[in-house]
Amino acid sequence: MAKIILITHQKGGVGKSTLTFNLAQNFSSNSKVAVLDFDLQGSLSQLKEIVTDFDVIPFVEEINSISNLNYDFIFIDTPPYLSNHLSKLIQIADLILVPTKAGILDILAIKSTLKLIEHEHKSNSTLIVFNMIKPNTTLTQDILISLEEYNVPIAKTHISDLVAFTRSVIMNGVTNDRNAKFQLDQLTKEVLFLLL
Repeated sequence: MAKIILITHQKGGVGKSTLTFNLAQNFSSNSKVAVLDFDLQGSLSQLKEIVTDFDVIPFVEEINSISNLNYDFIFIDTPPYLSNHLSKLIQIADLILVPTKAGILDILAIKSTLKLIEHEHKSNSTLIVFNMIKPNTTLTQDILISLEEYNVPIAKTHISDLVAFTRSVIMNGVTNDRNAKFQLDQLTKEVLFLLL
């Protein structure tokens, strides 16, 4: 049975697709990986012809069959809004990653997503990932306090706003940037620890 990793947040611009791509790329070095693109914009689906290390599968209607696909890990990229499919995807996910920027508006927007996850009793299988963090940014106490009410773990690894992450799509990963590679490897270890 494939391990399903759902990447979701109702807000656009928090780097869901880029994070999905980079994690899938990192996992694919030792595993059979697929990315399921549930975002109707199809950002990742457009890469289907150029990605060689993992499979990209466009939107599928039959959600229950996802876990039976012949992969070790399936990453699911979701749209920047609360779709009709999200509750079902949350139910079948082994782990839910909620990427967010460190801004107040981003944290306010995360509440609907976290409430839906809590409603499906999956808070213990969820990890908030601070993503696209600007250099020299410190997470303010206000941001951390506002997330405490959800009782959802926060990844120790913060993903910086590095050009290497956005270029990784055309460069086949972030291996040329040591800092980006280190951050991605650390987040991969955290994700694997929670899955195994």
